[in-house]
Amino acid sequence: MPSLKDLKNRIASVKATQKITKAMKMVAAAKLRRAQEAAEAARPYSQRMSAVLANIAQAVGADDSAPRLMTGTGKSDVHLLVVCTAERGLCGGFNSQIARFARDHARQLLSQGKTVKIHCVGKKGYDILRREFASLIVGRTDLREVKKIGFENADQIARTVMSMFDKGEFDVCTLFYSEFKSVISQVPTALQLIPAAVDTTVAAKATANGATAVYEYEPDAGAILSDLIPRNITVQIFRALLENVAGEMGAKMSAMDNATRNAGEMINKLTLSYNRQRQAQITKELIEIISGAEAL
Repeated sequence: MPSLKDLKNRIASVKATQKITKAMKMVAAAKLRRAQEAAEAARPYSQRMSAVLANIAQAVGADDSAPRLMTGTGKSDVHLLVVCTAERGLCGGFNSQIARFARDHARQLLSQGKTVKIHCVGKKGYDILRREFASLIVGRTDLREVKKIGFENADQIARTVMSMFDKGEFDVCTLFYSEFKSVISQVPTALQLIPAAVDTTVAAKATANGATAVYEYEPDAGAILSDLIPRNITVQIFRALLENVAGEMGAKMSAMDNATRNAGEMINKLTLSYNRQRQAQITKELIEIISGAEAL
């Protein structure tokens, strides 16, 4: 049984920890607002670009002028998984959810006899995935020193991916990240980058609504796609990084709130135990004094 001094030290230690978790929750809440605004601001642009690509892709069809980034290599033997996670922990199950989603996808591909390569963006995803797939990890992007995610960070990752594709190192590239829904909800998402996954539902809706305008392209549609698809890959990676930052801050805020409440409950239990033990000690001393007086 711990002594009164041990309990007192333990209570002081938990109170200090509670102050830290409370401060971290407030910092995460402040950062969350900015991150959420950035993530929501990036969505319309990326969605609109997908719609434009769908429109032009319909005009090109299976034409020879379509770029390889859109048509692919014609095979699906080698898959590159770009897994985006956070650089730091203390954010609940945020990182493990994305890593688990990517791991399940990798296992499924391996069971089908495919070759899998993994590029990790963020330290935590790398730490989780290397336990099982250390031999499959071909690259890692470290963003620990980056205070604010910028377009140049996404551009660097996109250039690495496209360079690997040009060298023929993979056939299909899939991006894994967590889409921010709310403070308590972040949904692990997979998005195919190469060959470019064209959202045909956008064009179908336009046709259903009677919008059957004929577009003219200058230069030709193939040349426009050759310029737009690399840009789209960068935009989608940038959006994924922004969504991840917002999701990480939301998860961290929620985790620190739970930790603060748990620390409060622990302090109450320890204080109760301390008071009981102190009372028992006082009672014992009184009994000893009374017994000694009666003996005299």
